[in-house]
Amino acid sequence: MENIKHLLRKGAGETSFDTIVIGSGMAGLSAAAMLTKQGQKVLVLEANYLPGGCSSSYYRQGYWFESGATTLVGLDDHMPVQYLLQQIGISLPAIPLQLPMQVHLSGQTVNRYQDLEQWIGEAERVFGASGQRAFWSKAYKVSQLVWNSSSKQLSFPPSSFDDLLQMARNVSISQVKSLPYAFGTIEDWLTEHGLINNKAFVQFVDAQLMITAQNTHQEVNQLFGSAALCYTNYGNYYLKGGMIELPKLLVEFLLANGSDYRSRQKVMQVKNDNGYKVITETHTFSSKHVISSVPLNNTLEFWQDDSTKSKQQKYLMDSAKLNSAFQMGIAFKRTRQFESLHHQIHLNVPLPLIGASSIFLSLSHTDDHQRAPKGTVVASVSTHVPNPELNQNFDKALIEDAILSNLISLGFLKADEILYSYSSNPKAWQDWLHRKYGFVGGYPQYKSIKPWQMKDARLDGTGAYICGDSTYPGQGIPGAALSGIIAAHKLMQDHY
Repeated sequence: MENIKHLLRKGAGETSFDTIVIGSGMAGLSAAAMLTKQGQKVLVLEANYLPGGCSSSYYRQGYWFESGATTLVGLDDHMPVQYLLQQIGISLPAIPLQLPMQVHLSGQTVNRYQDLEQWIGEAERVFGASGQRAFWSKAYKVSQLVWNSSSKQLSFPPSSFDDLLQMARNVSISQVKSLPYAFGTIEDWLTEHGLINNKAFVQFVDAQLMITAQNTHQEVNQLFGSAALCYTNYGNYYLKGGMIELPKLLVEFLLANGSDYRSRQKVMQVKNDNGYKVITETHTFSSKHVISSVPLNNTLEFWQDDSTKSKQQKYLMDSAKLNSAFQMGIAFKRTRQFESLHHQIHLNVPLPLIGASSIFLSLSHTDDHQRAPKGTVVASVSTHVPNPELNQNFDKALIEDAILSNLISLGFLKADEILYSYSSNPKAWQDWLHRKYGFVGGYPQYKSIKPWQMKDARLDGTGAYICGDSTYPGQGIPGAALSGIIAAHKLMQDHY
């Protein structure tokens, strides 16, 4: 805890700012950093005692566990995290992973190699040669179009005439070519390449899509789906000390450049009254502008303008369309080396009570003695819980036993090697992250919602904006960072 005590600021001193950012997840911190770089005096308010939201880590019983995201991507050229770091002039001491992930199917292990040719060969070995090369070549090509456009079209999706003008100035032939992929789904690609009846492959694709797109092949469009399926074909990295190291760097940038960060400041109300009044449990802060980086579901609960709330209702997703997570944190003795730190495990028998058919396992790096003492491993295990409002509490012990049984049978650990474990259900996520229903992972992709129909960064049409995983594009660390970059861009475009 010593290395983060200087960030635990509880809120005192100045109360007036150019922009107040609500929430210190990757979206909020990205927006705050970009505005600070532009000379704005920004205040970030965080309800928790640590920064980072779903991209944070926390300390328990001598170990640092991840609070959500466990995979770091987005550091390749033209990708959002790299763009952010370059814009604000800081570097990230990240360790590249040679093998981004392994997927454990019934009876065999699939290596998700970063090199495209190597990965296609592996996919053909496991799922059969038919259609694999054409499918993955197209998916990777489209993912490149997506990422190459991400930092060049910061006015997308458009909600003003100025947005359209800026998009027209920055448009390229490759961006025009990518437009048809917004209308098709991954199901269309599977059908096109003769893979729709390859049951094992379709199950594999769906499990991969659920990690970042939060939905399956029938619903996910080809633009988002290509990025979701091919994220292992880009640089994957590990941060010593846990994912919190990235939010820490961003908070330190803010504090060193005239902006501020306050922890334990849960926002209760936001009023637009000759500028904005942001009211927490203990303070009232004022600003010219506001950016909410918490989910739209939460934002509309503390927003006081009824007209704004009414206009934004159409973008809301209720619990039936969302997912939460069941997560286990496990510390155990290190008695073997692992080829990869990240593993997706397909289950022969779905987990009791929640019915999940796969789990995602992330392990601490062998050289990371900040998260776990030498000779030990910290593991995060997570899986989806649908409709979290109706699945807040359940017998966690049944699911814990099933998860441990699978990990032991696959040789990740032995029962007598476990040093500490705990688990979290949707109620815990709601209490810890202050997210309605405890939903995590972002708004799922649905084919009925085209990219330009997703929630834009503008919130009230005056001086308030929104970013995060319930807005475009929102999901995963790269998407969340991009949504914050877009919100900052539109704020500056509109007012300066």
